[in-house]
Amino acid sequence: MLFPDYRPRRMRQNEALRRMIRETALSVDDLILPLFTIGGRNVKNPIPSMPGQYQLSIDNLIKVARKAHELKIPAIMLFGIPEAKDPLGTRAYAKDGIVQKAVQSVKEKLPELVVITDVCLCQYTDHGHCGIVQGDIIDNDATLDLLARTALSHARAGADMVAPSDMMDGRVAEIREALDENDFSQVPIMSYAAKYCSSYYGPFRSAADSAPKFGDRRTYQMDPANALEAIREVTMDIEEGADIIMVKPALAYLDIIYRVREEIDLPMAAYNVSGEYAMIKAAEKMGWIDGSRVMMETLTAIKRAGADMILTYFAIEAAQALSVSNFKK
Repeated sequence: MLFPDYRPRRMRQNEALRRMIRETALSVDDLILPLFTIGGRNVKNPIPSMPGQYQLSIDNLIKVARKAHELKIPAIMLFGIPEAKDPLGTRAYAKDGIVQKAVQSVKEKLPELVVITDVCLCQYTDHGHCGIVQGDIIDNDATLDLLARTALSHARAGADMVAPSDMMDGRVAEIREALDENDFSQVPIMSYAAKYCSSYYGPFRSAADSAPKFGDRRTYQMDPANALEAIREVTMDIEEGADIIMVKPALAYLDIIYRVREEIDLPMAAYNVSGEYAMIKAAEKMGWIDGSRVMMETLTAIKRAGADMILTYFAIEAAQALSVSNFKK
């Protein structure tokens, strides 16, 4: 098909024609809103590096969750900031932990909203690592029981889904077994299967107060240079019982999303992480870009690469934009 017989601009002349041949359709159904919850009442601490995002006490969390629900966003992901930390991250799996209380409150007020919980120890340990520390080593196998206890405590609180983000080997199987043995076989696992050791996490670590106090996370999170390893990680998590797998970050790893999509037929999520969000917000503030257009282009690219669902701090803004767009149609 060569010019002049083929003229692709014919189908770009107006919005109606473009809509008719559009290959990728972003929907509010694709969005998951991450939220940070903290103790107290009427707390709404701005996160400086993530404009428009906050650490929220449960009463304010409910307000944002309700807004998301009204916009038809199907799910939220909860991250907790505890009142105290210790070497074993005990507040991560405490019955009265901040996430556990938040889950109970959201499900009581908004039972139809899907509540997903992040399962990790980094926000809860005084050293900031995602597992138990022995000397200067992160002890993989000793951490597994604590991760399973955390996931189980979330399920008992009413979580609809648990999402282990720690990148310890074998944690999906350990969590699946704990859930099944305690009559929570209906609770699915969204595994952070291919989670890279990325510099794009900086704003999140500030928001969740989860930066490691020594070293970094390269011994358990993936090397950004590796692609084939992502397939192995994803395959292992599927074999261990994951129901949804995730690639994180999203924007700098679109090739990984695409490769994984070609290899597996399980639902796949991608995390449009804090650094990706912050860069768009910063450039928008400087007047260098149209923030709304770049937001939608970014989310569409993630969907086009193969993601079935997108965790994004833009969820509410994107849902509002999609609502306006659908109204115009």
